[in-house]
Amino acid sequence: MPSQRWLSAITAVFVTSLIVSNIIAVKLISVGPLFLPAGILIFPISYIFGDVLTEVYGYARARRVIWIGFFCNLLAVVVIWLSIQIPPALFWSVGSWGSSQSSQQAYRAILGFTPRLLAASFVAYLFGEFLNSFVLAQMKMATQGRHLWLRTNSSTLVGQLADSGIFIFLAFYGTIPSAALGPMIVTQWLMKSAYEAVITPFTYIVVNYLKRVEGEDYYDRGTNFNPLMWKN
Repeated sequence: MPSQRWLSAITAVFVTSLIVSNIIAVKLISVGPLFLPAGILIFPISYIFGDVLTEVYGYARARRVIWIGFFCNLLAVVVIWLSIQIPPALFWSVGSWGSSQSSQQAYRAILGFTPRLLAASFVAYLFGEFLNSFVLAQMKMATQGRHLWLRTNSSTLVGQLADSGIFIFLAFYGTIPSAALGPMIVTQWLMKSAYEAVITPFTYIVVNYLKRVEGEDYYDRGTNFNPLMWKN
């Protein structure tokens, strides 16, 4: 009987990478000629572990983890928003900011969320993650479990295209020239997909190890793929 002893740890890594990526995304980093949100450093890990969840434990369990990640991220957003709204202590200061009011402004600037960006992020996350898991599960059945590299990279291409396209369109349409939307989508999509391709050997190691120690290699025959379902 499958042990699933690693399922909680994988869920924890998945949720942590999701929340951290949203917090650090406020910073833009320079990667050669490209300018990308810092969240790209860790967000693709959620896709990799999403692949692991679907490949080893099946779509239904991956679906549950995706929703857990969504609600944990929502909780983090609500708590951060509340912490911004509460007045700071008069003696509180951060580094060289001096007064508590200056520190509060810095705190708000770094951790504050723009409602439009937040909504775009949540919608893009759900579409991207569920498409990634669905494509991987379907391809696993179609290939009879062969060619893991093809399945993980193909599902990531589909999921990341949806994620990048939905997020950038909802977040920036009407605020930047329309001609710039396409290149932004393609750049993020290719960068995130390349991340998956480069780390494919690591995915193989994790998947093979988990299948061996968990005694599970799930095929989603007969699975209800409705993303709104909670039970298997």
